[in-house]
Amino acid sequence: MNTLYRDTRKIDPTRGPRRGDNTPDNPDRIEIGPTRLAYAEWAAAGLELPDLQAMRQHRWSRLTEAVVARDYAGILLFDPLNIRYATDSTNMQLWNTHNPFRALLLCADGHMVLWDYKNAPFLSSFNPLVAEVRSGADLFYFDRGDKVDVAADVFAREVAEILAEHSPGNRRLAVDKVMLHGLRALEAQGLTIMEGEEVTEKTRAVKGPDEIRAMRCAVHACEAAVRAMEDFARATIGAGTTCEDDIWAVLHAENIRRGGEWIETRLLASGPRTNPWFQECGPRVVQPNEIVAFDTDLIGSYGICVDISRTWWIGDAAPRPDMVAAMQHAHEHVMANMEMLRPGVMIPELTAGCHRLNEKYQAQKYGCMMHGVGLCDEWPLVAYPDMAVPGAFDYVLEPGMVLCVEALVGEVGGDFSIKLEDQVLITETGYENLTRYPFDQVLMGRR
Repeated sequence: MNTLYRDTRKIDPTRGPRRGDNTPDNPDRIEIGPTRLAYAEWAAAGLELPDLQAMRQHRWSRLTEAVVARDYAGILLFDPLNIRYATDSTNMQLWNTHNPFRALLLCADGHMVLWDYKNAPFLSSFNPLVAEVRSGADLFYFDRGDKVDVAADVFAREVAEILAEHSPGNRRLAVDKVMLHGLRALEAQGLTIMEGEEVTEKTRAVKGPDEIRAMRCAVHACEAAVRAMEDFARATIGAGTTCEDDIWAVLHAENIRRGGEWIETRLLASGPRTNPWFQECGPRVVQPNEIVAFDTDLIGSYGICVDISRTWWIGDAAPRPDMVAAMQHAHEHVMANMEMLRPGVMIPELTAGCHRLNEKYQAQKYGCMMHGVGLCDEWPLVAYPDMAVPGAFDYVLEPGMVLCVEALVGEVGGDFSIKLEDQVLITETGYENLTRYPFDQVLMGRR
């Protein structure tokens, strides 16, 4: 059954009292968003809130323009973050990543059709840009069993019929991530399948004014959560009972308290577990006078990713000189590479001109020097010289892009690593570091 929600939606965003981000001040609303704690903290900090109606319009327009510019009939999205970008709606986001039951078709004329969970067609009702809601895009084996091909054929016919109405004569359809039977069924309808991730990644890379306002708010909320995590760690480590998971749980809780959504990884480690990096946090009890390092990878307020890293020294004794030297070197690496950022710079120029880590840190350096960020870690990626693939990222930085600048400093066989990362906006004249969280002054040798 198909339902036109522009005619029947339950929440009318043009009526009633409004919050500062131009959403209904209705505690019973379907639309998720920041909490009153977050709003209060942002007001105290003097932050300007985004206009979410304008942000949604901007994203929809930008994605539609990208489809038209490539002469595609439309773009079919399965990735939950691409659907979030196009509609600002969510539905069991993490579950949806491995059981893809949602799909979004944006036609070249701007008509948007969302396939959602059949029992929850109302979850996008706050956004009038979603013209139509259907169900039936669940093309995974757990749900469809040995008849997934039948469901895929039904779904593909619907897609073809919508395109014939809204993009007549054009059979070029961009698709981001599609299950095997879905791809075969779409091609059986005579559609030429094009690369959809190229469209969405480049579209999402340049943020509009309200997206930037939303990111500033998300960064502030994340840093408040990190502060609570640091306060907890410093207050409880030494009692012999606080483990890595205890510390990490504070970040999760504080993120949710401000209307954040989830954390993508478990990258917090302590002491010798910081080397090699990428060990996930666990039950190890953190000892006094040890390093604690983490990478937030946090999906926060407004669904915005805040991806920052810090390394702390927690204890009364002084850190070893080699730890201080590594911390200073990591900080220098981040700051020097950040100085290269400005509009008009080609990504290969960043690779060629980057600050070089000391040889003893080369083997365990991070997987990239910088990467884009928005609703998650995004395009583009800035590789180190020995990892760069010629021609993979021959693009120019533009105002509105946001890059995370990384440093991972640790020796092979060592007993610690330093992880640092800042989130940086490309402006019209250079860059602005959106990250305000301080670096550990003891590890920086400034005790």
